[in-house]
Amino acid sequence: MQRILFPMWFYSQVFLAPTFLLSAGTLSTGTFLEQMSDLEQLARWPDPVYRTIQFSSYDRRSTASEAPGWFSNADGFGNEPIPGFLKVLREPRDGQAGLYLLAEVSGPGAIVRGWSAGMGGVLRVYLDPKGPEPEADSGVLIWEGPAYDFLARRSVQFLKSAGIELDGKDAFIQQDADYLPIPFARGLRITWEGKLSELHFYHLQVRLYPKETSIRTFDPKKDLKAFEAQLRPVVSQLTEPSLGQNIEPLRFSGTLEAGRNWTWTQPVPGPGAVRELKLRLKADAIDAALRGCLLRIGFDGSQRPQVEAPVGDFFASGPGVNPFSSLPISVQADGTMISRFVMPFEKSVRMEIINDAGLPVRLEGSVVISPWQWDERSLYFRAKWRVDHDLAGGAGVIDLPYLVTIGKGVFAGCAAMIMNPSGAPMAHGNWWGEGDEKISVDGEIMPSTFGTGSEDYFNYSWSRPDLFDHPYCGQPLDSGPDTSGYVSNHRFQVMDAIPFEKSLAAALELWTHNPTPGMSYARIAYHYARPGASDDHRGLMPADLRVPVLPKREPKAWGGAAGARFYLADQLRPEASSGRVETVPFPLATQLQVLLWHAQKGERLKLNVPIEKDGRAAIHLVAVHRPEGATIRVRLDGVPQRFAGGSETARLGSEYAPRVLNVHLEPVDLKAGSREIVVECVEPGWVGLDYIWVKPQ
Repeated sequence: MQRILFPMWFYSQVFLAPTFLLSAGTLSTGTFLEQMSDLEQLARWPDPVYRTIQFSSYDRRSTASEAPGWFSNADGFGNEPIPGFLKVLREPRDGQAGLYLLAEVSGPGAIVRGWSAGMGGVLRVYLDPKGPEPEADSGVLIWEGPAYDFLARRSVQFLKSAGIELDGKDAFIQQDADYLPIPFARGLRITWEGKLSELHFYHLQVRLYPKETSIRTFDPKKDLKAFEAQLRPVVSQLTEPSLGQNIEPLRFSGTLEAGRNWTWTQPVPGPGAVRELKLRLKADAIDAALRGCLLRIGFDGSQRPQVEAPVGDFFASGPGVNPFSSLPISVQADGTMISRFVMPFEKSVRMEIINDAGLPVRLEGSVVISPWQWDERSLYFRAKWRVDHDLAGGAGVIDLPYLVTIGKGVFAGCAAMIMNPSGAPMAHGNWWGEGDEKISVDGEIMPSTFGTGSEDYFNYSWSRPDLFDHPYCGQPLDSGPDTSGYVSNHRFQVMDAIPFEKSLAAALELWTHNPTPGMSYARIAYHYARPGASDDHRGLMPADLRVPVLPKREPKAWGGAAGARFYLADQLRPEASSGRVETVPFPLATQLQVLLWHAQKGERLKLNVPIEKDGRAAIHLVAVHRPEGATIRVRLDGVPQRFAGGSETARLGSEYAPRVLNVHLEPVDLKAGSREIVVECVEPGWVGLDYIWVKPQ
């Protein structure tokens, strides 16, 4: 299905105005590299204007929201009823690979994001094709090789071919995505040769420009070297973000009693732009304070503030303080939260914090404001938060709205803060994010952005519980085990921002692997819009501003834990060689308590696990990981065991906040009866155990 048609406004306002376009100059690889770290571009209507579309392996049975198949999910696993491509170019025969058209556009543009969850086969990328079919003049072939390597790792190859020695860190490669821009002057065609029976998940974000736009086509051997002067500073700015301006901040501080408000207004009238906002809250219960203190920012006297969100969730860190670093937002371990989103205003800006947390809160912060030329291209920054508590996950797939807005603007990303009270210990069983992203622009019936899964949108894959942060995306919170508990994901769309002329509607499907009542799903959408835009945001109430408490729950033998038996650690007759062993409250555990042992080097903790029958099985510890966690080894009936991956030891440590994680042992042959597990301390620290589960192999 071809989803690249421009709306009529695009033709009438842009294609018929060539003098407007020619004044913008020629866009090149250097131009797009510079834009990668330019947050100011989001705050102005783009010139020249562009449209962002996505090619993906979404299920082609999804055609309209009220048509059958809207929530179909055969989107890259293999053997889909309808191949997830634009066109079948060559049918597979006699077990051989087929040939498929993955992407095709006519006119100038640029690839700005690729993503894949391990797509095999051969990808061929042609720039500026002349003929209508690959057998004709297909243009310049810049890639012929593994599909995943182009979609998710192309920057490595292109930097190498250009002869550039550069540690790109994570400027381009961000989890399973690569953001190295690939501009083209006249068109793009990408084919895939592979087997439909094998994995072929893919995303490709492409900017499309009006036909008169002058763009210099990417040369893989010359461009990166030619634009090295732009390349190196961009890598530095993306990986070590800073304000980049020497402007003295306006500082403030104060104490907010429960139920009181704090306000700040810029001392000098505009026009101007907030370039940096720093906030730090201090309270006895910091998680409650960050969710319970409501941040409102209004520009030019608007009675509906353009920003309304809990303080912590505005900074994509929720619940609590969860450190990460990205281009527009950073959260530091001491609780300092920094926004570098550019926020222009014509006359005034007013910031308010309302303390609905029920406890006193100490506030510290600063604002950096610089001059701004307000004109017809200037856009207000907007960030609206919403939450649905007590959702019935798994009761049917639904589209959860992130934003519906009417007006002219640019979508710049979003964040999700989720409480997933599943009892299953493995992501395959407790996964909350099977649902796809859907973003419709200017009244589209079929979204021009239609994805393949929530984690795919956030740039990772296979529901991984890893903590990570990159310039455009991150998962700073995943309390576990695996993807249950508290989870926070974000993605900021800078190069792949989505301009809209009349309206935009963004949603992610809520699709859990198994029934999960009592879910909480909070989210925030970041966007820019011209004055007069409206949205579907309703004012937030104090009842919204709470951190949902994980309930007591039973471990479930679902998904990756199918067939497992579960044993609470404090019921396995724990006995330590020395040191105190006790059952203590712990809000992340299934029974809201854990067996806790403060271990010294060489000390041992003995547990007795009942095995029902002979056979091969894998033993898993669900253990608390914390900064001061111990390093352990495990013996089974006196025999040393290896952890998954072959290591003889495992550290129960986390960099910042406590987490509950699986510690997997390699499968062994077990005899029926009571088996003795001994946890030996190798490096001193805390050992906290929720439960042990045993799964037959």
